[in-house]
Amino acid sequence: MAKALMIDYEYCTGCHTCEVACRKSLGLDSGQFGIHILKDGPRQIEGTKKWELNYLPVPTSLCDLCAERSEKGMDASCAHHCPTHCLVVGNVEDLAIEVGKKANRALFVPLA
Repeated sequence: MAKALMIDYEYCTGCHTCEVACRKSLGLDSGQFGIHILKDGPRQIEGTKKWELNYLPVPTSLCDLCAERSEKGMDASCAHHCPTHCLVVGNVEDLAIEVGKKANRALFVPLA
């Protein structure tokens, strides 16, 4: 069964723990990422006194959902170390249902 990574953008704090865990797990050099945090904002929401700031974890072409860890029954390193649990690895079909239950979620399925 195909695996996927569900990302809940509402809860990402931009702590970069997923980047560090991924880099160590895959043995990547500085500047290489299996998952990378992008920053969107800050910007004032028009017509209000509120501001918006988003952090967006984005898997790269180097992400294989930690295939070696998965073979041992372990979660992907990014999901395992995420303090807000905004990264979840699971079966594509199950996560596709979960993605549709709430806004600000995305599903990443690496090419085999």
